[in-house]
Amino acid sequence: MKRRTFLGAAAATLALGAGGGAAFLGQKKFGALPEGEALLRIKASPNYKGGQFCNLVPRPVLSDGSTLAGTFFRFITKKRDASVTPRAVPSVRPDFRAMTSGEDALIWLGHSSFFLQLGGKRLLIDPVLDDHASPVSFNVRAFPGSTPCSVSDLPPIDCLLISHDHWDHLDYATVTALRDRIGLVLCGLGTGAHFLRWGFEKTRLREADWGETLCLGDRLRIHVTTASHYSGRGLTRNQALWTGFLMETPERSVFFSGDGGYGAHFADMGRRFGRVDIALLDSGQYNESWKYIHMTPEEAVQAAADLGARYVLPAHTGRFALAYHPWDEPFRRAEKAAAQSPVQLLTPLIGETVTLTRPLPVFPRWWEDAKA
Repeated sequence: MKRRTFLGAAAATLALGAGGGAAFLGQKKFGALPEGEALLRIKASPNYKGGQFCNLVPRPVLSDGSTLAGTFFRFITKKRDASVTPRAVPSVRPDFRAMTSGEDALIWLGHSSFFLQLGGKRLLIDPVLDDHASPVSFNVRAFPGSTPCSVSDLPPIDCLLISHDHWDHLDYATVTALRDRIGLVLCGLGTGAHFLRWGFEKTRLREADWGETLCLGDRLRIHVTTASHYSGRGLTRNQALWTGFLMETPERSVFFSGDGGYGAHFADMGRRFGRVDIALLDSGQYNESWKYIHMTPEEAVQAAADLGARYVLPAHTGRFALAYHPWDEPFRRAEKAAAQSPVQLLTPLIGETVTLTRPLPVFPRWWEDAKA
C-alpha cells in the first residue's frame, strides 16, 4: 500500500511536470481567482501590495529559503517515522440535535474544524469532513478514528467561516455538500471566488478585510482579524486573504486564529478586545522552516496569554499529519507549557460537546490511549 501511494504521488508529480498540469489544476475543486468588482476591492485593500496580499510584518513563507515546490516534493517522498500516525484517535459521534437551543456550546471536529453555537447562531469553522485534506485522495489522509461524523449529521448552519483557502481548511467536498444548508459564508477577500465557482449565490457571500466586523442578529459580532500566513490552492499564491475570527456576544468571546505564526498581533488584539474566554489556536504542523507561518505549542500558549484568554484549545492537529513531528507531540508540549501559564488547557475529544455556559472541566489525556 505504501509503495502504491508513493508511486501514485510520483506519477501525479510527473504528470504536472510533463504538461498535464493545466487539466489537473483546472478541476473545479481548485476554485477560481477573483475578478471584476471583487478584484477591484482587493486592489483597494491596504493589505494588497505588489499584486498580492502581504502579512503585516514581511517575512518569507519558508524560513530556510526553500521553494514551495521543493517542499511539496519532499512531503510526498520523505518517509515518516511510525510515531507520526496514531493507532486510532478516540472520538465521539457529535449529537447536534441534543444541543439545547440557545445554549452556547463548542464541538471540535478535528484539525481546525469547529462547530459553535453562540449567541443563538450556529457557526461552522473551516470544516474538512472528507477523509483527506489534499487535491489527491492518497495524500494527507485522516487518522483512523478521527472522522466521527459526516456532512449529513450537521444541522443547518447560519454562518460558515473560512479562515483561508488551503486544502486542510477549505474542503470542496464538504462545503459543496453543505451548500443548501448554509445561510452566509464569511471569508477573507478573494476567497469568495472559489464559492462562486462552486455554485454559491453572491448574495450569501461576505468577503472581509482585516479589521472588519459582521453582525449576526443583535447578539453576535464576528471580527475579522489578522494572521501571519499565506494562501493559494494551486500554483498562484496570495490572491485571497488569510484571517482569524473573534466571535463576541455580551456573555463571552471565542477567538479562532486560523493558521499563522506567532507575533505582536496577538497582544494587539488582546488590548483591542479586552477579554477572550476561549482561544482556538494553531499549535500543530510546525517545524523550523515554517516558523513564520505556524506556531509551536509553546507559542500558542503564549499567544493565548497575550490575548488575555482564560482557556486555550490546541487546533491544527489531531486529524492530519502535514509536518514530521509525532502526532501527539502538540498535546504533550501544550500541556507542559500551559502548566507554567495562567491559561488553562482544553483538550476535549473530537466530537465531544463542550457547553460554554457551565464551568469547563479538565479533560483526560486521551492522546495517551491512541499511541501506535
